[in-house]
Amino acid sequence: MSYTNEKGKFDELVSQDGVGVLVDPGVLMHIIGTQMDFHTDRLRSEFIFTNPNSKGECGCGESFTV
Repeated sequence: MSYTNEKGKFDELVSQDGVGVLVDPGVLMHIIGTQMDFHTDRLRSEFIFTNPNSKGECGCGESFTV
């Protein structure tokens, strides 16, 4: 994931509850059905992704296999 202020020519804009996320078209098929949440507690604030297509992920949770 990276942050941007500009929408690419083919990027898909997904919006809900006033929040917009730009998705690169090359990864769209891998993340269909993914739920994204933002969690905050006393130790950290983080995005949490639940992808029903994921067959496995690395130990740090940064990448996954489909």
